[in-house]
Amino acid sequence: MQEAKVYSMELAGRTLTLETGKYAEQAGGSVVVRSGDTVVMVNATVAKTPRDGVDFLPLSIEFEEKMYAVGKIPGGFIKREGRPSEKAVLACRLIDRPLRPLFPKGFYNDIQVIATVLSVDPDVQPDVLAMIGSSAALSISNAPFAGPTGAVSVGFVDGDYVINPDAEQRAKSRLNLTVAGTRDAVMMVEAGANELSEKEMLDAILLAHEDIKEIVALIEKMQAECGKPKIEVNIYKPDEAFAAKVREYALDKVEWSLDTFDRKEREARSEQVKTETIAHFAEEYPESAKDIDSILYGITKEIVRDKIINRGIRPDGRKYDEVRPIWCEVGVLPRAHGSAVFTRGQTQALTICTLGSIGDGQTLDGISEESFKRYMHQYNMPPYSVGEVRRVGSPGRREIGHGALAERALLPMVPSEEDFPYAIRLVSEVISSNGSTSQASICASTLALMDAGVPLKKPVAGVAMGLIKDDANGNIAIMTDIQGLEDFLGDMDFKVAGTKEGITAIQMDIKIKGINEEILTRALEQARQGRLFILDKMLETLPAPREEMSPYAPRIIQFTINPDKIREVIGSGGKTINKIVADTGVKIDLEDDGRVFIASPDAEAADKARKIIESIVRDIEVGDVILGKVVNILPIGAQVEVKPGKKGLVHISKLANHRVEKVEDEVSIGDEILVRVIDVKPDGKIDLTRKGLIPEEK
Repeated sequence: MQEAKVYSMELAGRTLTLETGKYAEQAGGSVVVRSGDTVVMVNATVAKTPRDGVDFLPLSIEFEEKMYAVGKIPGGFIKREGRPSEKAVLACRLIDRPLRPLFPKGFYNDIQVIATVLSVDPDVQPDVLAMIGSSAALSISNAPFAGPTGAVSVGFVDGDYVINPDAEQRAKSRLNLTVAGTRDAVMMVEAGANELSEKEMLDAILLAHEDIKEIVALIEKMQAECGKPKIEVNIYKPDEAFAAKVREYALDKVEWSLDTFDRKEREARSEQVKTETIAHFAEEYPESAKDIDSILYGITKEIVRDKIINRGIRPDGRKYDEVRPIWCEVGVLPRAHGSAVFTRGQTQALTICTLGSIGDGQTLDGISEESFKRYMHQYNMPPYSVGEVRRVGSPGRREIGHGALAERALLPMVPSEEDFPYAIRLVSEVISSNGSTSQASICASTLALMDAGVPLKKPVAGVAMGLIKDDANGNIAIMTDIQGLEDFLGDMDFKVAGTKEGITAIQMDIKIKGINEEILTRALEQARQGRLFILDKMLETLPAPREEMSPYAPRIIQFTINPDKIREVIGSGGKTINKIVADTGVKIDLEDDGRVFIASPDAEAADKARKIIESIVRDIEVGDVILGKVVNILPIGAQVEVKPGKKGLVHISKLANHRVEKVEDEVSIGDEILVRVIDVKPDGKIDLTRKGLIPEEK
């Protein structure tokens, strides 16, 4: 048996252990990460040669949730794990984002990182361990990774920050923050929060970085002792002499192509310059089109960045802190329960809100403790939004990530189930895109919820910030409401959402080797100003939630019954509840704790169903006078249904004030008669009488 090499440290009151050398010896780098009873194995492998025909880093991250990790057997007929859950997809994105910028530009070998969750302790989140393990596995592998990175989560409980909070602390926390970084700088931030101030958020990020430094030091020790030599990186670059010729010919032309604030005009000019340059060199360099494209991209990036950071000129002419023109509209779809369009520059999002009964919420299957959610947000970005033609398929990781970000931003402001007993589904359709689409979807979603009459606690808006950093002279430019070109050629995409009082969500991706406290502080304050401006524009369109919901939205009645009576409401084989639904046309959800939700656009039908259920669960007591229905004739008397599913007997001697020879002489099946309860036996049998309830004979 191979000997394991183990590296440990204390982190937030628990032992963090990295182990290598014992398992998966053929992987490029293999690390088992343990903390508490959570165990994650991460294997990283890099291909020996570049992939043909690619111009991007082919880094593949997989986060595999194994149901055995939580002692469950997968459902369905196949009884094995299938497609990744939404949480697994989000974990893949968390792992990917701090790693990707730390590979050499132009390195096109396939890199695959597979994090397999082997055991889960509810108090230790496996995604954070997977982030640490991925960094460690890459660091000891032969991959040209300029790490290591570390990662922690941060909570904010009762006014105190908590590193890697346990399950109980997470349930009470106003903050769910994940931070990744190198020894020197923060690389990635992902957070949901309940209106934290910019100062509180900044302090949490900086606190996280202190622990990240210690994790990085542990991985560096591991790398020094058992890391493999890095593979030689051969990055293709166009011939320098040829690049100089292209630059001399095209520099002024590229300057001209960028000398307009109109995006369509700029794109048309850029395509013209590219065509002219390729044609100019076609005879002398017939196979040079790809190189020319690369050289022109480099010149474009250089000019755009120089104009922004040194001349203060953004691609559309705005100031650094200026938001693009905004317009909004609500109630755009007549049959939807709520709808809104939010437009900012050339970015436009249409969000539709649909309300349903609690039973319409989403059941979650996976290793997470969360098994159900009533508020769902989904994001779609079809190819026409950027003027392209592509295959339309199921949502990708980007769409799932943007939907989760919007959901996280709005969740703290969504009313509780007790105050608003509805399932809520939001779908954001990005119908035009030029940067900041996820934040536009947050703004459109706020308006759609308000249009639907959802009593939001406070409106939420989002804005995306950008960064250009010149390492040569130390100049930086922080831009509010970045558009596509600024995101593509910039160094940071920093999304901040929140109310007027505080932050509800953050997502930050860094394309350089990290940012410092000064940049974070400036970016957060500039984002706050932008968010307040956007909120004011939104509220000009709809200042508050509508007082009345759409006539097409269900009306939901909520009340509570004795949980022991649920069986009576359901009836044998669901017979009773199905009859109520058939008779009234409502939808009924019963919870194990006795809560009842009745949904119907018809308030009268919902009230009728409520009264039926209340009559079923009402205890029958001696002395009660009830209008019942004769359901059976026996020689000894008549059986009367005193409530749905519950019958009592009127003995023949108690059918009338006089002597009765035959039951049929007094009542028939289907008759509705008044009866009084005279006895309720221990076995539940009920004795009834009509005496004293029918007129005396003359």
